Amino acid sequence: MSALEVAITIGGIAAIAWVNWYFFLAGQAAVSAGGTDVQRLRVVVRGGYTPSVVRVQAGRPVRLDFYRDETSGCTEEVVFPDFQIRTFLPAHETTAVEFTPGEPGTHEFTCGMGMVRGRLIVEPAGAAT
Repeated sequence: MSALEVAITIGGIAAIAWVNWYFFLAGQAAVSAGGTDVQRLRVVVRGGYTPSVVRVQAGRPVRLDFYRDETSGCTEEVVFPDFQIRTFLPAHETTAVEFTPGEPGTHEFTCGMGMVRGRLIVEPAGAAT
């Protein structure tokens, strides 16, 4: 293998490692949903979810208001597989997704194709958020 081939191979491996780190491992700060009766948070959908990590308490109703600020076909729905929720998100509109998480744990939410991802962290009731 020539020096050029080695350099190209190392560059390719480095690029793959960076992409995996950026999309799957980079630290993302969790944002807590607020509210006294219903835990509520606005999530903007624009090439991803902002915030992409949401923290809520178990046993309390949750309302996530998804504002889809784009027309990409990929983000036209949001899916919470662990809660059997699949909701259509019209472009440039706010759509509420409501549910009550039972047990503490981490749950993923995605676009309909599973390419755009977010996390819902459910903490024990009464935990400081």
